[in-house]
Amino acid sequence: MKKKISPMTRKSFVTYGLLVLAFIAVEILLNTGNISSMMKGLLVPICVYSILAVSLNLTVGILGELSLGQAGFMCIGAYSSAIFSNMVKETITEPMIRFPLAILVGGIFAAIFGLLIGIPVLRLRGDYLAIVTLAFGEIIKNVFAALYIGYDSAGLHISLKSQGDLKLAADGKMVINGALGISGTPNDSTFEIAAVILLITVIIAYNFVNSRTGRAVMSIRDNRIAAESVGLNITKYKLITFGLTAFLAGIAGVLYSHNFYSLQASKFDYNMSILVLVFVVLGGIGSIRGSIIAASVLTLLPELLRSVNKYRMLMYAIVLIVMMICTSNATIRGFFVRNAQKFISLFKKNKAQPEAVKEGE
Repeated sequence: MKKKISPMTRKSFVTYGLLVLAFIAVEILLNTGNISSMMKGLLVPICVYSILAVSLNLTVGILGELSLGQAGFMCIGAYSSAIFSNMVKETITEPMIRFPLAILVGGIFAAIFGLLIGIPVLRLRGDYLAIVTLAFGEIIKNVFAALYIGYDSAGLHISLKSQGDLKLAADGKMVINGALGISGTPNDSTFEIAAVILLITVIIAYNFVNSRTGRAVMSIRDNRIAAESVGLNITKYKLITFGLTAFLAGIAGVLYSHNFYSLQASKFDYNMSILVLVFVVLGGIGSIRGSIIAASVLTLLPELLRSVNKYRMLMYAIVLIVMMICTSNATIRGFFVRNAQKFISLFKKNKAQPEAVKEGE
């Protein structure tokens, strides 16, 4: 007797397959030269925003808590990995060794801050949690914008005032130059690496949802009192989810920082957190595949509409409104689901007809 595949497992494998097909299609376009330079420049950001959307969906969709601290965790991952890469690029010259280490550094530092922030913050719920996590992101951004770090033969020098306070020796080098940020970071991010990390992120997310921990987290989301009454440690499962979200956001920050020569903290403002939340909401709260689609479409759309620059943001806003109505309205969603099922049933009937003819012979 064959073991029946669960709908969630089937959905996860469909998502993996779609990601692999998309990767193959883009690689063919790249190798044949049928993709513009503008589109090439968007490939890594699309993967970065998709990772951010999937990671935030674990907190917003699976845990059911509204967090606006993604930009802060992304900033920590971006800066910590960029500092690491700049300090070791002369000793570890091989990018395939240096970059994986930078990914680990960025992810781990972001996860540590996620856990440290999560311990006091996760006692809050709803709007209060959103406001505190948003404030955390702004604090992180402003701290890095005011930070000066350099190193010389005497060691590491840190200041929050000015570059002159570091008092570097003649052989000294700047790592972080305040509001000017970090420059000279190795350009190790490629579309291939970003696509692989996105696939790994999706695998982690689906396995987390299908795991015992994931089911406990969803039970807390559905009924906190009932979950607590059967002995579930609410704080523990919240911290696990928050830490995993921060870890994945930190990795997205690593890809982001190693895709540009220079990096400024001003890029990680509250607009970044709101944008990622828009991806999650438009893709469907709790839908991992939807988060990837929304992040890809909304990253590409402003650039595709650049030819009609005068009405670009108007058309972008209209698309946002239409997508919001379609994803939030149960009647419209049901219409698309029913028609998709009818479309799939046509293929099943066509496949069954030849088999019936063969049996008749």
